[in-house]
Amino acid sequence: MKVKDVMSKDPVTIDPAAPLGTAIAVMRSKGIRHLPVVGDAGELVGIITDRDLRHAAFAPALSEHLSVGANRRLRAVAETLEDLHIKDAMTWNVATTHPDTPLLHAALVMFERRVGSLPVVENGRLVGIITERDMLNTLVKERSLREFDPEGFLW
Repeated sequence: MKVKDVMSKDPVTIDPAAPLGTAIAVMRSKGIRHLPVVGDAGELVGIITDRDLRHAAFAPALSEHLSVGANRRLRAVAETLEDLHIKDAMTWNVATTHPDTPLLHAALVMFERRVGSLPVVENGRLVGIITERDMLNTLVKERSLREFDPEGFLW
């Protein structure tokens, strides 16, 4: 089986100049955790994930545990965070795959790199995305439900 057989085609994307708040809203409304970042010509320039967004928002969450002086410095950082855009928080060096890549190879790349998705690129343009959920869905569909033994699980 190939990546193209499993990937989500026409993934939701975002512009690198969009505010971080837009990424949060899109991810929540679409129920997704990975947003490929594309340039004007449709070329992949990065990816913004829920993890990237948590890292960008982590500092304000610490404020209740800091001293008054540190809290004052953190407020200045928080004001700066409000002005951040996707390009300021996204992952630039993205592991990608090709539509004709064997599914097992893509799964191994995801496992080794500890990433939850791989943008699918062909001729320099984003054509899809494959996620952990896509992989698991395929695995479940390929296995017969007769092989499932609920007695073997601890609840």
